[in-house]
Amino acid sequence: MPCVTWLGRDRGAAPGPLDEAPCSEGELGVPGLAQCTADIISTVEFNHTGELLATGDKGGRVVIFQREPESKNAPHSQGEYDVYSTFQSHEPEFDYLKSLEIEEKINKIKWLPQQNAAHSLLSTNDKTIKLWKITERDKRPEGYNLKDEEGKLKDLSTVTSLQVPVLKPMDLMVEVSPRRIFANGHTYHINSISVNSDCETYMSADDLRINLWHLAVTDRSFNIVDIKPANMEDLTEVITASEFHPHHCNLFVYSSSKGSLRLCDMRAAALCDRHSKLFEEPEDPSSRSFFSEIISSVSDVKFSHSGRYMLTRDYLTVKVWDLNMEARPIETYQVHDYLRSKLCSLYENDCIFDKFECAWNGSDSVIMTGAYNNFFRMFDRNSKRDVTLEASRESSKPRAVLKPRRVCVGGKRRRDDVSVDSLDFTKKILHTAWHPAENIIAIAATNNLYIFQDKVNSDMH
Repeated sequence: MPCVTWLGRDRGAAPGPLDEAPCSEGELGVPGLAQCTADIISTVEFNHTGELLATGDKGGRVVIFQREPESKNAPHSQGEYDVYSTFQSHEPEFDYLKSLEIEEKINKIKWLPQQNAAHSLLSTNDKTIKLWKITERDKRPEGYNLKDEEGKLKDLSTVTSLQVPVLKPMDLMVEVSPRRIFANGHTYHINSISVNSDCETYMSADDLRINLWHLAVTDRSFNIVDIKPANMEDLTEVITASEFHPHHCNLFVYSSSKGSLRLCDMRAAALCDRHSKLFEEPEDPSSRSFFSEIISSVSDVKFSHSGRYMLTRDYLTVKVWDLNMEARPIETYQVHDYLRSKLCSLYENDCIFDKFECAWNGSDSVIMTGAYNNFFRMFDRNSKRDVTLEASRESSKPRAVLKPRRVCVGGKRRRDDVSVDSLDFTKKILHTAWHPAENIIAIAATNNLYIFQDKVNSDMH
C-alpha cells in the first residue's frame, strides 16, 4: 500500500492571506482561535489536468489553488499547491414565498474542460448554479488617445495627435467573473452537478428531480428525471447523487436513499423515469435491523475513468459495480465495520446521516474514501490490500511520511492503535479528491485542506 508523503502545508479555506485568517482551527491546532463554521470545507475538486484545485466552503467562498512549477534546485520534487484565487461565489438569500433562508454553502464544484487560456467552473448552493470564468492578466494597455492615465475621457479639443497604445507588463492579476447564473430550476436542495462529455450541457440533481441545462441558456432547463409521487405521503426514496458517463453523452446514473443505482439512457425517452439498468444488491434478511435502510443509502457515485465501472459509497462500505452486471457489486470494501455495534449512538448524534464521498485514482486501480477521527481509507483493487491514514497537524510536518493507523476493537492493543471508543466523531473526512493523472490526493478535514503525495509506490496509480 502507499507510503504517502505530506506535500506542502495544511490550508484553511478563508478569504485573504490564509495564514492570517480570522477564523481558523480552534481545537484542531491553533490555540485561542475559535473554529468558524463558515470556513468548513464542503467540496473539493481537481480540474482535468490536476494543475488547479478548487475548494468550496460553508461561507459561500471558492478558493482555487495552483500547482507551482518544479523547483530548478530540486527538479525531481513536485511543486506545491499555493493559493491562486479566492472569491465569493454565493451569498445568503431568502425565499420570501416559502419563508426559508437559502444558505450560501457551496454544495458542489465542477470544472469545465479547458477550451482556451481561461478556466471555467460551475459552483452551486442549494438552489442556484453559477458559471465562473477565471482569467489571467499580466499586461495593461497604456497610451490611450481619448483617455488620461486615470481612465477619464479627455477634452477632445486637447487631442492634437494620435498615438498607438502599447501593452506594458504588470503584476499577474487573476480575474474571476460570473458568466452565467442558472436559477429557479429546483424546488428542493441541489445535491450534485455533472458536466456532460459533449461539453455543452450539464445536469443538476435535487432530492426528487434531475434537470438538464445547456451551458449557454440560463432561463430554462429540461426535466429528465422526476420521482416525486402524486401524494408526498407515498414518498419512499430520494435522489442522493448523479453523474454523467465520462465518454457517452447519453448515459448518466443516479443513486437513491434505498441503496439502488439507476443507469439511464437519454436516447430512449425525453423523460428518463424508466431506467435502462437497475443496480441493486439483495439484502440479507438475517442481518436486517432498524438501521438497515439508513446505512444502505448511497451518498456518492462516481464512474471510473474508463467508464466501465461505478464506485459507490454508503455508510459502512464502498462498492465497485460493473456496468454489465446489475445483480450485485463485483467488489465490496469495509470502510469502518467496527462501527456496526455503535449504530444506535451514531443515530442519536445524527452521525449516521453523514454523507461520505469516494474517489478513483487515475488508473482506476485504487479507491479512496473518508472516515471518522480524520482517518481516510485507501483500497488497492489489484492486491486487495488496504490502509488507514490520518490527516492531522501532528502528522503533517513538511515531507513527513504518514504512518498507517489501526483501530482496535478489543483484545491486545498495539502502541499506536486507536481504540474504537476513543474515536472523535466530530472530526470526519467527508470530501476527498484524487489528481486525475498522478498520485496526489486532496483531503478536506473540517476547515483544513491537506494535500498528500505518494512518492514511493508508483504502481499505486
